Amino acid sequence: MRISLFISCFNDTIFPETGRATVRLLERLGHTVDFPLEQTCCGQVHFNTGYRQHALELARRFVRIFGDAEVVVSPSASCAGLVRDGYVELAEESGDATFLAAVRALIPRVYELSEFLYRRLGLEDVGAYYPHRVTYHPTCHSLRAMALGDGPLRLLRAVRGIELLELRDADECCGFGGTFAVKNADTSVAILADKIRCVLDTGAEVCTAVDNSCLMQIGGGLHRQRAGVRTVHLAEILASTAERAGT
Repeated sequence: MRISLFISCFNDTIFPETGRATVRLLERLGHTVDFPLEQTCCGQVHFNTGYRQHALELARRFVRIFGDAEVVVSPSASCAGLVRDGYVELAEESGDATFLAAVRALIPRVYELSEFLYRRLGLEDVGAYYPHRVTYHPTCHSLRAMALGDGPLRLLRAVRGIELLELRDADECCGFGGTFAVKNADTSVAILADKIRCVLDTGAEVCTAVDNSCLMQIGGGLHRQRAGVRTVHLAEILASTAERAGT
């Protein structure tokens, strides 16, 4: 299958290893990965903060760039969630029937990475090896926008060498919420403090998730406490192999 990678601007600029890991994983599974160089922001920040016209312009760009893709995969539940849900809203508000039809034709082909693996490909064991104690934080968008359920956990349970530890109050927010963390900093910090306590109570070495935005929030809190716990995107765990680990 030919997969068009939508990396998201957040990953592209701050967490490039997630994109590289996604490509390694998908190619290891026998797929061809295409990376449209014209891609930019999906418009999530603009959409969530009320700049709908700016979000609409970016949505039109996304559909123009990815409209002919066989399948679009993104290692970001929040960005994939915007494309699947928010773009329909924007297209309906615009009154442009042609654009709305193009959005509706594209969104069934847009997947978050773990969703693509376990729903589209029917996989759980992707041949990964990761000998670490890991806990999984299900992000708000993965639970409520993308409805990923326990799919990411099923993929993690199949990883060889892993010790998967249950996170207490896992479905509670980490406090990031994009601009929410800036506009409501005190509330964000309080929510994060609860999440950090839950992560540390697991005894994990690594906290993983399907969104690097949330991992940046959690990782920042862990780093400030010098907790010794790392944050690693799910794609990087699933792309890890015994050969890469040097065993």
